[in-house]
Amino acid sequence: MTKLLAALVASLFAVSTAFAATHAGAPMAGASGAKAAAPKKEEKAAAKADKKDMKAEKKDAKAEKKTAKKSSKKKAAKSDKS
Repeated sequence: MTKLLAALVASLFAVSTAFAATHAGAPMAGASGAKAAAPKKEEKAAAKADKKDMKAEKKDAKAEKKTAKKSSKKKAAKSDKS
Protein backbone atom coordinates (compact mmCIF):
# COMPACT_ATOMS: atom_id res chain seq x y z
CA MET A 1 0.00 0.00 0.00
CA THR A 2 2.84 2.38 0.82
CA LYS A 3 4.48 1.69 -2.55
CA LEU A 4 1.20 2.43 -4.32
CA LEU A 5 0.78 5.70 -2.42
CA ALA A 6 4.39 6.67 -3.13
CA ALA A 7 3.92 5.95 -6.85
CA LEU A 8 0.74 8.03 -6.91
CA VAL A 9 2.40 10.99 -5.19
CA ALA A 10 5.45 10.73 -7.46
CA SER A 11 3.34 10.68 -10.63
CA LEU A 12 1.25 13.60 -9.38
CA PHE A 13 4.40 15.58 -8.63
CA ALA A 14 5.85 14.72 -12.06
CA VAL A 15 2.68 15.82 -13.86
CA SER A 16 2.43 19.07 -11.94
CA THR A 17 6.10 19.85 -12.60
CA ALA A 18 5.70 19.13 -16.31
CA PHE A 19 2.56 21.26 -16.47
CA ALA A 20 4.29 24.14 -14.71
CA ALA A 21 7.27 23.91 -17.06
CA THR A 22 5.12 24.06 -20.20
CA HIS A 23 3.04 26.95 -18.94
CA ALA A 24 5.81 29.06 -17.46
CA GLY A 25 5.43 32.65 -18.57
CA ALA A 26 2.23 31.96 -20.51
CA PRO A 27 -0.39 34.60 -19.78
CA MET A 28 -3.79 33.58 -18.54
CA ALA A 29 -6.62 33.76 -21.06
CA GLY A 30 -8.51 36.36 -19.05
CA ALA A 31 -5.48 38.59 -18.71
CA SER A 32 -4.58 38.49 -22.39
CA GLY A 33 -8.19 39.02 -23.44
CA ALA A 34 -8.27 42.49 -21.94
CA LYS A 35 -5.08 43.47 -23.75
CA ALA A 36 -6.35 42.16 -27.08
CA ALA A 37 -9.55 44.17 -26.78
CA ALA A 38 -7.73 47.49 -26.44
CA PRO A 39 -6.34 47.58 -29.99
CA LYS A 40 -9.80 46.75 -31.36
CA LYS A 41 -11.24 49.71 -29.48
CA GLU A 42 -8.53 51.98 -30.87
CA GLU A 43 -9.13 50.73 -34.41
CA LYS A 44 -12.85 51.21 -34.03
CA ALA A 45 -12.37 54.75 -32.73
CA ALA A 46 -9.99 55.56 -35.59
CA ALA A 47 -12.45 54.19 -38.15
CA LYS A 48 -15.22 56.24 -36.60
CA ALA A 49 -13.09 59.40 -36.74
CA ASP A 50 -12.19 58.70 -40.39
CA LYS A 51 -15.84 58.23 -41.25
CA LYS A 52 -16.70 61.51 -39.52
CA ASP A 53 -13.92 63.33 -41.43
CA MET A 54 -15.11 61.92 -44.74
CA LYS A 55 -18.66 63.01 -43.97
CA ALA A 56 -17.45 66.54 -43.17
CA GLU A 57 -15.41 66.69 -46.39
CA LYS A 58 -18.42 65.53 -48.39
CA LYS A 59 -20.56 68.22 -46.77
CA ASP A 60 -17.94 70.89 -47.56
CA ALA A 61 -17.73 69.75 -51.19
CA LYS A 62 -21.51 69.89 -51.48
CA ALA A 63 -21.56 73.43 -50.05
CA GLU A 64 -18.81 74.51 -52.46
CA LYS A 65 -20.70 73.08 -55.39
CA LYS A 66 -23.85 74.91 -54.30
CA THR A 67 -21.94 78.18 -53.95
CA ALA A 68 -20.36 77.76 -57.38
CA LYS A 69 -23.76 77.06 -58.90
CA LYS A 70 -25.23 80.23 -57.33
CA SER A 71 -22.34 82.39 -58.51
CA SER A 72 -22.62 81.03 -62.05
CA LYS A 73 -26.35 81.81 -62.04
CA LYS A 74 -25.62 85.37 -60.88
CA LYS A 75 -23.05 85.81 -63.68
CA ALA A 76 -25.51 84.48 -66.22
CA ALA A 77 -28.20 86.84 -64.93
CA LYS A 78 -25.79 89.83 -65.15
CA SER A 79 -24.76 88.97 -68.69
CA ASP A 80 -28.41 88.67 -69.73
CA LYS A 81 -29.15 92.16 -68.35
CA SER A 82 -26.31 93.72 -70.29
